[in-house]
Amino acid sequence: MPLIRNPILPGFNPDPSILRVGNDYYIATSTFEWFPGVQIHHSTDLANWDLLVRPLTRKSQLDMRGEPDSCGVWAPCLTHDGEKFWLVYTDVRRKDGSFKDTHNYIVTASKIEGPWSDPIYVNSSGFDPSLFHDDDGRKWFINMHQDHRRRPRSFAGILMQEFDPKLEKLVGPRKNIFLGTELDLVEGSHQYKRNGWYYLLTAEGGTGYEHACTLARSRDIWGPYELHPQKHILSSKDDPQASLQRAGHGDIVDTPDGKTYLVHLTSRPTTQNRRCVLGRETAIQEAYWDNDWLYVKNGPVPSLHVEVPGIQDDMKYWAEQHYTFDKELHQDFQWLRTPEPERIYKIEDGKLVLLGREAVGSWFEQSLVARRQTHFSYDAETVVDFSPSDERQFAGLTAYYCRYNFFYLAVTAHADGQRELLILSSEASWPEGRLNLPFSEPVKIPNEGKVQLKLEIRGKHLQFFYALEGDEPKKIGRVYDASVLSDECGGHQAHGSFTGAFVGMACSDVNGTVREAKFDYFDYIPMSDWSDRYDA
Repeated sequence: MPLIRNPILPGFNPDPSILRVGNDYYIATSTFEWFPGVQIHHSTDLANWDLLVRPLTRKSQLDMRGEPDSCGVWAPCLTHDGEKFWLVYTDVRRKDGSFKDTHNYIVTASKIEGPWSDPIYVNSSGFDPSLFHDDDGRKWFINMHQDHRRRPRSFAGILMQEFDPKLEKLVGPRKNIFLGTELDLVEGSHQYKRNGWYYLLTAEGGTGYEHACTLARSRDIWGPYELHPQKHILSSKDDPQASLQRAGHGDIVDTPDGKTYLVHLTSRPTTQNRRCVLGRETAIQEAYWDNDWLYVKNGPVPSLHVEVPGIQDDMKYWAEQHYTFDKELHQDFQWLRTPEPERIYKIEDGKLVLLGREAVGSWFEQSLVARRQTHFSYDAETVVDFSPSDERQFAGLTAYYCRYNFFYLAVTAHADGQRELLILSSEASWPEGRLNLPFSEPVKIPNEGKVQLKLEIRGKHLQFFYALEGDEPKKIGRVYDASVLSDECGGHQAHGSFTGAFVGMACSDVNGTVREAKFDYFDYIPMSDWSDRYDA
């Protein structure tokens, strides 16, 4: 079989749940505060994946306005019971401090493309839920249990309870079936049955460099569960030089010919500070069974190159992306939190029109439409038509991680109404979340006319450019440290930032007058000759 290169889902695509139905494979991943919720990719060969659907599209399914950064949709689980698809997910409304508010739901669909049902509320006792369909027809719901009395962290094992699909609720006894190992922070559980054994695959060690996949088994679904001889079947924690780091939170799938693969999240740190700009990505590993235990081939450290049935299409990965706005927003784009996109954008006369709302970084309603950064080096470009009246109206091009870390080349105006270009940055501003002061010197521009905005990221270096109509692009501002657009600088302590860098278009009108900005196109151009020069 041919070798492919990990990750198979580059950029922000964490917490993979994999499923095969016939000859089709599906992977569901977390989307956190980005709307619509949950990404489901499709493949027929485990090598080439296409974004197929984001099933949580309606207010009745998901409304994340007011939820902090890295909250929202956590760790979906996608399954099929022979009749329909089941998607389980958590909507996290608070995660910091002594308490977490984590509400678990189920939606279903007869076809993977949908329509997906309104959600069934299940419980709020923890996060990372999954649903197991036993061969006797019963369904079991498991999730990590959180206990705010535990110190220093609230992780208290894996809870299991039967789910009755007719009553649409949990029934019968609830039991803590697995407390995890000394690595702690047990979460992200998936359950399987094979040769009379029940298997429990969990994530442990947090989302940082101690992350791992832990496997246990039992003859009885209620346990007790014995640990795998290796305890952790996948982890990079003991190999700081491995190409794939922070490896854990996995799920397994069998091919039609009986081979087993494990998908898992991973990160590729860059710079001497080991910053993961692309966030947590999805990788795949070949696995095998021995004495009714699953082992990762050449594991437990994940491999960068893996044999799978298909041949990877590298040309597609490196292709330039030119987005126009003729009919509807391209599926590569998402926005933040709101299920009412008509309040933040519209497509009109071949333009993307952003309606100025709250300031960049708002947890409620901001007009920011962006796509994932999926390469370590790239160019991004757009043209904007925007006529601000003062400094409280601004629109332009942004490289964005969260409210604490973004770079933003904005068309705005001085208090006297003179239009200007200004770079807004909250580079490494945790915990205040403030703009860096003093600003780079603004550039005055005519009060009318379109402006071309561009950024180049080469490794950790970010440079902005601009051009007026008929002119060649010229540099503006200093070179910024793009590596702060990373989990490690995302405004939280360890195990607290979970997304990845985005790049896109934004518009704010904090006067409340909803000033509009019109964008002609958006270009995203990977730079393949730079992408492996992480410290350049």
